[in-house]
Amino acid sequence: MVTAKVWVLKKHFEGFPKPSDFDMKKIELPNLKDGGNRLLLESVFLSVDPYMRPYSRRDMKEGDIMIGTQVARVVESKNPAFTVGAFVVARSGWRTHFISDGKGLQLLPSSWPESLPKSLALGTVGMPGLTAYFGLLEVCKMKPGETVLVNAAAGAVGSVVGQLAKIGGGKVVGCAGSDDKVAYLKKIGFDEAFNYKTVPSLDEALRKASPDGYDCFFDNVGGEFTSIAITQMKKYGRIAVCGAISQYNDSVPQKGHYVQVPMIFKELRMEGFIVTRWDNRREEGLKALLKWVMEGKIKCHEQVTEGFENMPTAFIGMLKGENLGKAIVKV
Repeated sequence: MVTAKVWVLKKHFEGFPKPSDFDMKKIELPNLKDGGNRLLLESVFLSVDPYMRPYSRRDMKEGDIMIGTQVARVVESKNPAFTVGAFVVARSGWRTHFISDGKGLQLLPSSWPESLPKSLALGTVGMPGLTAYFGLLEVCKMKPGETVLVNAAAGAVGSVVGQLAKIGGGKVVGCAGSDDKVAYLKKIGFDEAFNYKTVPSLDEALRKASPDGYDCFFDNVGGEFTSIAITQMKKYGRIAVCGAISQYNDSVPQKGHYVQVPMIFKELRMEGFIVTRWDNRREEGLKALLKWVMEGKIKCHEQVTEGFENMPTAFIGMLKGENLGKAIVKV
């Protein structure tokens, strides 16, 4: 019998999440029986992502195990589709061990090289990478020669968006919340990058970075940034609304600028999206991302926190923007 550690949502978040909102518990897992195609898995890497903040309010009750995704190793298997030692991506929440019937588990691509960290299946070659891939190609429909604006550009999604735009022949402007992050953006190929926290005027910084405006805007932040950026879009510009991290922890809704006038006069298209819309093309996206990573065209950075006991700390730090690239917890 295996004892699993789990983190539960003790109390719904009010404003910014606090360590006291979580509780770690132990659960005894039953032994596997023959038949039923069950398997026992052990989490190796766990992901902390911005979506967990709004989804926890929408989908969870107090006392539920925190939602989330992990790379897990098969420890014991009664399921012929999964051999012991195989690695999978699972959506089983914040757990060290869990039992599955195999449904919903996604084996790492057979072409995954041994030299590549398996944690990338939670980042660049996983959900965040796919979000960047489909958001830029299908929602923004970026074309060669166009200028792309990305906010939260040093994060798990934004850093991939910028590099994909460069692969596609675009010019990329990114903004982030620290000078170290700005230096990283320039290192991975962004044409222009600035620290939105230190510029005297966001409007002027955006105009300086691209005097002609922006064809595409990949928005991870929302709020005031979006209101200002929309005024600098080119005619027929496209805006992919991926996230709104500036608003997730607000107790009182923000009052923003009205966007209708620039949207009408510039004939803009603004579309929100969730990456699961393209689940039927998941393999296509992962294959392309893995190829570009192996060719060195997409560079990856991970912020790794050691220890399952530090899940809440890693989650809260990610929401505060402390991570560069993808925030990961190594069990």
